[in-house]
Amino acid sequence: MNRRTAVATIAGVSLTGGSVFALGGAGPFNDGDGLPVRVEGIDAPGSDAGRLRVPRPDRPTLVDCFATWCGPCDRQMETLTALYPEFEDRLDFVSVTNERVGGGLSRADIADWWARRDGDWAVGVDPESAVMSAIDADGLPYLVLTDAEGVVRWRHSGVASGGRLRSAFEAVLEG
Repeated sequence: MNRRTAVATIAGVSLTGGSVFALGGAGPFNDGDGLPVRVEGIDAPGSDAGRLRVPRPDRPTLVDCFATWCGPCDRQMETLTALYPEFEDRLDFVSVTNERVGGGLSRADIADWWARRDGDWAVGVDPESAVMSAIDADGLPYLVLTDAEGVVRWRHSGVASGGRLRSAFEAVLEG
């Protein structure tokens, strides 16, 4: 390895470590210390434009972090849309993308993506990744389930099965 490559490698590692520190990377499970977070709601099926609180107040809430370009997020949406009718009266769903609106992506693009996947609950945009930082999300899709007080009771990185989600929902609802 030449000197230039070594210096670039050390600089890259230093920047990565600094990013983890700056994001409050206190570990893989932070009990929602940074919650609640306010994001911009998108006018889409089941959702309204305006400020959106994550998690929702006074009810258990499933927080789904996704992106429109994320293939596994598409698969997760299939499971969420199948479970939503069963649980919508007992817990809130909130989906949040950290994508930046502008350039090649508009709010209408997100609303269209949402409608094509039968989303029917609150969806928001968080380009600063405040939600992901608050819940220590490590990738997409990323799910967190909070109790009515906003305390994180369950989390999952990657695609969660319907059975796993149902069990988590029931455990939090039984309380």
